[in-house]
Amino acid sequence: MADKSNNVDTVDLSKIKIDSSAINRVSASTAKFYNIIPLSVKGGIATVAVSDPSNMKLVDDLRFVTGLNIKVVAAKEEDIKKAVERYYGEEEESLGDIIDEAKKTSGKTVIQDKIDADKLKEIASQAPVVKLLNMVLLRAIREKTSDIHFEPFEKEYKIRYRIDGVCYDAAHPPRDLSLAISSRIKVMANLDVAESRLPQDGRIVMNIGGKGVDLRVSTLPTLYGESIVMRVLDKSVVSLSLDQLGMSDKIKSQLRLVIDRPNGILLTTGPTGSGKTTTLYSCLREINKVEFKIITVEDPVEYDIEGIIQVAINTKIDLSFAKTLRHMLRQDPDILMVGEIRDSETAEIAIQSALTGHLVFSTLHTNDAPGAVTRLMDMGVEPFLITSTVRAVIAQRLLRKLCQKCKKEYEPKKEELKELGITENAIKGIKFYKGAGCSECNGSGYKGRTGIYELFIMDDKMREQVVKRVSTTTIREAAQASGMKTLREDAVSKILTGVTTAEEVLRETKQYT
Repeated sequence: MADKSNNVDTVDLSKIKIDSSAINRVSASTAKFYNIIPLSVKGGIATVAVSDPSNMKLVDDLRFVTGLNIKVVAAKEEDIKKAVERYYGEEEESLGDIIDEAKKTSGKTVIQDKIDADKLKEIASQAPVVKLLNMVLLRAIREKTSDIHFEPFEKEYKIRYRIDGVCYDAAHPPRDLSLAISSRIKVMANLDVAESRLPQDGRIVMNIGGKGVDLRVSTLPTLYGESIVMRVLDKSVVSLSLDQLGMSDKIKSQLRLVIDRPNGILLTTGPTGSGKTTTLYSCLREINKVEFKIITVEDPVEYDIEGIIQVAINTKIDLSFAKTLRHMLRQDPDILMVGEIRDSETAEIAIQSALTGHLVFSTLHTNDAPGAVTRLMDMGVEPFLITSTVRAVIAQRLLRKLCQKCKKEYEPKKEELKELGITENAIKGIKFYKGAGCSECNGSGYKGRTGIYELFIMDDKMREQVVKRVSTTTIREAAQASGMKTLREDAVSKILTGVTTAEEVLRETKQYT
């Protein structure tokens, strides 16, 4: 029944009987969050099956949350997941119950200017506070949340999830719990618990419900306490593949020709959170072969990919993009990725890297693809250098996809079609859909996101325009005449194929037509 492995018993969960009283002593949310299954409870000691018995932090957390001493045994991760589903099913404490429990235990925590670190760590380690944050994180992963916002206001404290680019209320814990919650997050992220006057950035790497999750933590002092945002990078749902991004076949084939070249620059543009880094990593993954040395410099490193050397920017020690780039070139790379071209110095080094035979990937903040050319000129890059190095620019946005469970057909209005630039003849035989809203999509009518793209290719015609220093509008018109589809046009094709709605396209592309 049990084998010994590293002085820890290994059990086969399919062959043992689990004590129902043990299941009753450990809540469903705790079992699901940590992906553990309690086997028995005797004399205040709970025997718990875990997939990684060497994880002492997990043991400490379980001791806090359950109030029991913990003895661990090893079991297969998949077997634990099946056991949790079998013994707990859909059962789960409500967030309201956990908040009530946390409120009773924590009492009134007054926000003070000076409170010592030990006291804050004590507040952060209270079992109900740990359980509350665990439940918030577990639900965030389950609902595929991209960011979790912890927001203090004068009379309330809000926790909100950003799902598919839109924020939703998740919970409203009592205002008195704000210090306990922020202290708990800081402890988890190895931040200075006693520092609440300055912004801090940190990182939490953990397993939530058996999934490897990377959380980027940012704190910001506000009038009523610290606002904290967690960026959620769930490695199990990230697909770094050009075939999974929503690109048309034409754009994919053109992009593959660009990244197969031995030198030059590929730029992605768009606002924060539009998927630029994901696109670049998908390109890198496609050309990540043993014969190439690839180095990236980012702020921060978002995805960990085997075979690629990755460097994180650190402004505290003056490790900037420009300084790192200079040293990267001494590492004999073939391919470079620069997280963002922010200034003329970084732009100049990227240009020189491309001129000396390197393939360079980077991002810029512009509204559309042709705008990247004038942005580089604004940074002081000469037009002849731009035409010599920039191979292509891809602008992108993310659109919410229709929920397939509750979508329903409707007749679009003439005004709607006119604004989209669609003629009535063009939509003969084509159905338009809207999301009615259901439990599957949180009532929004949308579930998941897809990209829309605008690919600007630097061909001879475009080079002629750039050297003349013409306006962005003139470059855009010339690119469209050469066959470039705009973001709006790519988005409209997503409506006609039933991927998204007219309303979503108008919302996301209004200012980019």
